Amino acid sequence: MRKIQKKIILASKSEDRRELFTRSGILFEILPPQVDEREFKNKISDPKSLVQELAKAKATYAKKKVVEKKSPAIIIAADTLVELNGEIIGKAKDEDDAIRLLKKLMGKTHNLITGIAITETENPKIFIDLDTTIVEFLNLSNDEIYNYVKTNEWKGRAGAYSINDKASLFIKKIQGSSSNVIGLPMHKLFEILRNEFGINLFNLEIADPKR
Repeated sequence: MRKIQKKIILASKSEDRRELFTRSGILFEILPPQVDEREFKNKISDPKSLVQELAKAKATYAKKKVVEKKSPAIIIAADTLVELNGEIIGKAKDEDDAIRLLKKLMGKTHNLITGIAITETENPKIFIDLDTTIVEFLNLSNDEIYNYVKTNEWKGRAGAYSINDKASLFIKKIQGSSSNVIGLPMHKLFEILRNEFGINLFNLEIADPKR
C-alpha cells in the first residue's frame, strides 16, 4: 500500500457518496456536517449557486472541526439537487412527498446538479465547482411509482430516487457523469485535487480489496 500524506475527510451524511469512495478504494473518514440547508434555500433561488454555497458551507464546517484536532487533512464536501424546468427539487419529506416529486419527473428530462467544495486544513483556499448530468425518466403508472416509493430508496436522495438500485429500471437515458447521479462526480473530484491542490489520488494510500 502506498504511504498517505494526509487524511481524506468526506464531509457528508450521504451513504451513496461513502459507497463511491469505498468502491474507488480510497481510505477516508466521515465528518457529518451540521448545516441548516433551509437558511440557504430561503436566500438562493438559482440551483447552481445553491449547491455550490451549500457545499462550501459543509466544507467550512468540517474544516473548522478538523483544524481544532490539529490533524492535516483534505476535506471534500458536496450537495446535490434536481432541477426541472427551473424548479429546484430536493429530498422528499415523506412518502407522499416522494410520490409527488416522482410524478413530476416521470417521462421528462431533468438536470441533476452537484456542487463540490474542496479544501485543506493548512490551506486557506476553498475550491468550489459543480457538475451537471442530464437524466431522462420513463413513464411509470401510479401503482409503479407507489411500489417504488415503498422500497424506501427515496429517503435522503435528491429527486427521491437512487440510480444504484431499482430506479435504474426507469432511468431511460443519462448524459454526463453517472457517478454524479449517485452523488459525487468522481472525475471532477480527481481533476480538482490534481489541478488545484497538486494531489493525485493515485499517489495516496488506497484500500486493498483483498484484505
